[in-house]
Amino acid sequence: MEHGDVNVVYSVEHQLPLIMYIGQYFFFTGLSAGSFVISVIATLLGRKEFKPIGKITAILAPALLIIAPLNLILDLEQPLRFWHLFLYYNWTSPITYGSFLLTAYPIMGIIYAVMVFTNRQKAAKVFGILGIPLAISVHGYTGFILALAKARSLWNTAAMPTIFIVSAMISGIGLVVIISAIRYRWFDKKADAEQKEQDKKVILQLAQIMAYVIMMDLFLVLSDILVLLTAHSDAYEAGWLLLSGNFAFLFVGVEIILGSFLPILLVLGPKSRKSLTAAVIASILVNIGVYAMRFVMVIGGQTPPLS
Repeated sequence: MEHGDVNVVYSVEHQLPLIMYIGQYFFFTGLSAGSFVISVIATLLGRKEFKPIGKITAILAPALLIIAPLNLILDLEQPLRFWHLFLYYNWTSPITYGSFLLTAYPIMGIIYAVMVFTNRQKAAKVFGILGIPLAISVHGYTGFILALAKARSLWNTAAMPTIFIVSAMISGIGLVVIISAIRYRWFDKKADAEQKEQDKKVILQLAQIMAYVIMMDLFLVLSDILVLLTAHSDAYEAGWLLLSGNFAFLFVGVEIILGSFLPILLVLGPKSRKSLTAAVIASILVNIGVYAMRFVMVIGGQTPPLS
């Protein structure tokens, strides 16, 4: 507003309703869902060499999901009222479904883990199969929460739930590779040479599966970016925000190059594909990339001001 020789500028701060506690929640639920699916697959296969993997991931899944909701509680302005989500529910909101999923899934995960560790294989398979839809739903609904935000071009895409689920598998497998490699190096002293070789082979197989899932993720992300760049002006702005804007380093540098292309080369390269060290480094980079992806989606998606 101009009055005589005085200029008055009104500056309205652009607030971010969702902060990184939400991104960390997405990250930990993804780790949990990916770990659980890997555990159930190992249990269903029933092969001796996959038994240690099944046990490790059976513990990881519920443990990680206990950590995840803490981020949601910390994000609340009044954390002690988190129980209101169960009392004052809204069946048209994905957050309501998420609250009940976050209760049912860890209970199922704990029961499944008990069955695995007490060697009740039939019961473990049943609870594992029942738990997979819960694990996928717990992480998939987070993608729906973002996708339903029509005013946010970076979020408002039907691919968002699928992108979240696929990235969860990547980070979950990566974590399993890291934990399994630690067990192989320092906590598997009693295993003979044949068993050690078999354990290493399983870890490398997991790393290779991770590399192929990364390729699927890259296809989804590339498709999403291409659609943004050919859509309306707000979507175009969101696309270029990732490619050349403030989030280009995290998206292109960390998520795509460091967290996707480099792990693929390490895991599938002719000289490094048989290296356990390369598999572990690739898995660490993958989880750094997925964490960066959560940051870019949550914070970057809110950066363009609403018109």
